Amino acid sequence: MRLLQLLSYVVLSQGLSFSVSSIYNQRRTTLFARSMSRRVTLSSATSLFFTAFGPVSSSRASASASAVPTPAMSDIPFPTRPRYRDQDVSMVYSESTTEGPRTRGFLVRRYTGESTPYKFSSSPVRLVKKWPDKMPFTRQDFSRSDEHKDNEFYAVPRFVYHIDEGSVSALTNYYKNEIQPNSSILDIASSWVSHYPVSFPTMMKRISGCGMNKFEMMANDQLNDYTTKDLNERDSNNADLPPELPYADNTFDVVTCVVSIDYMIHPIEVLKEVHRVLKPGGKAILSQSNRCFPSKAVNMWLGMNDRQHLELINGYFQYAGGFDDRLAFDISAKGGDANDPMFIIQASKSS
Repeated sequence: MRLLQLLSYVVLSQGLSFSVSSIYNQRRTTLFARSMSRRVTLSSATSLFFTAFGPVSSSRASASASAVPTPAMSDIPFPTRPRYRDQDVSMVYSESTTEGPRTRGFLVRRYTGESTPYKFSSSPVRLVKKWPDKMPFTRQDFSRSDEHKDNEFYAVPRFVYHIDEGSVSALTNYYKNEIQPNSSILDIASSWVSHYPVSFPTMMKRISGCGMNKFEMMANDQLNDYTTKDLNERDSNNADLPPELPYADNTFDVVTCVVSIDYMIHPIEVLKEVHRVLKPGGKAILSQSNRCFPSKAVNMWLGMNDRQHLELINGYFQYAGGFDDRLAFDISAKGGDANDPMFIIQASKSS
């Protein structure tokens, strides 16, 4: 079993507040943002964990949550483009007027994709595999070594990156050039980061998140709204349920999915849902690296290389139907400490 870096905060009182405040930081220059916080109130005592690597086991929190709207980070003026944004995530144990508040917290760092040592380029990747008319996949292809329900695996918030700064920055740079201002964007398999440029919250009409862990998405200051949704959902008898995105038809200009298609046991059905919620001509942008939780990636993915992954996703798009020709790119960052590859495969909804 892999070693886990684990930081646990056990809530001793009946009420817990989870708040997030952010500051911009670059080298020795720290630019303090105006007051920004998001607060979640849990209904009962529970535990929160900060994990560097999964999977971990935990007792699930039964929670009723409300978020306080906050200004977008891109509203904050700054003279230079910071490479990082440091965010203080704190938990308030008590707000007693006699004892004073008792808090515990930790610092998380966001990559902005700005002022980095990396060089970015976009090299087309030619997709050559001819997929048959009939889907060749079996149920075994989409099985996983860990078949426990995903809402258990992802119950604990993970305020960490699963790819390195170079690949995050490459993806942010790609979004900057590819997604037009005033777009409505949906980020599926969303988390505490969406990898969009800092300017997007004020440039875009709407940014929505749909992901597994609401506490992560509440800390995502680029989202206007979010919905907790398990796209690998199963019923009480452990039978698969059809994945459905909780949005109306023809709602979004762009749907993004970052290094997550490899975990989906019904990826074709998910892409059919992506097609449904996209406007005619809208884009689906799927990004992929070579990092994953092996226990949760589908079996056939684990036996493939990077090129085969792109061909497989192309097949998913083909069988989902309704998308124009797919385009694939290698956008991996070069220079500095960049190590993880980053690939894009995108398709537009047929008009």
